[in-house]
Amino acid sequence: MAKPSPVLLLDVMGTLVHDPFHEDMPRFFGMSLEELLEAKHPDAWLRFERGEMSSEDFLAIFFADGRPYDVEGFVRMVRDAYAFLPGVEPLLRELRAAGVPMHALSNYPTWYRWIDAKLDLGRYLEWSFVSCHTGVRKPDPRAYTGAAERLGVPPERCLFVDDRESNVRAAREVGMGALRFEGADALEQALVERGLLPR
Repeated sequence: MAKPSPVLLLDVMGTLVHDPFHEDMPRFFGMSLEELLEAKHPDAWLRFERGEMSSEDFLAIFFADGRPYDVEGFVRMVRDAYAFLPGVEPLLRELRAAGVPMHALSNYPTWYRWIDAKLDLGRYLEWSFVSCHTGVRKPDPRAYTGAAERLGVPPERCLFVDDRESNVRAAREVGMGALRFEGADALEQALVERGLLPR
């Protein structure tokens, strides 16, 4: 009897899509990343990612001191910055052609809709487990076990991919297979070795 194929759970930012936070946002404000980390509101982003506030409310308190900034320009910059990481889209296309079920397991706010509007990532995966809807962020174990439960499969049937080692480690701790993303070529090879893609 053939072994059921794994369900692929994919992080989005820094794994599939360029994350504007580390370079684009500091550049927009004329700051270093360290300066931006110091100036931004300490927990607004986490609350936004958990779905506890709207985009408008988040943008209104982006800076801890409430300083004014060009909100429209900031939003435009963020939306413009979203792009597939090198080699990712052809790999997603190959996985889809191979019939591999794929779901996003992402810490992200409602801005994921901006990503989908620009890149149409939904052609390749289901936006099933985004933290703004689940209310749970990785590496909380519930982010992984909740996804498996909703999919109706044991954690061992899932293969999780993320660029952050802490998130990968947490997935393994609940019994999932997990791979750290270190580029599309390396991921493709790992998926071939696991039998998700033909050699």
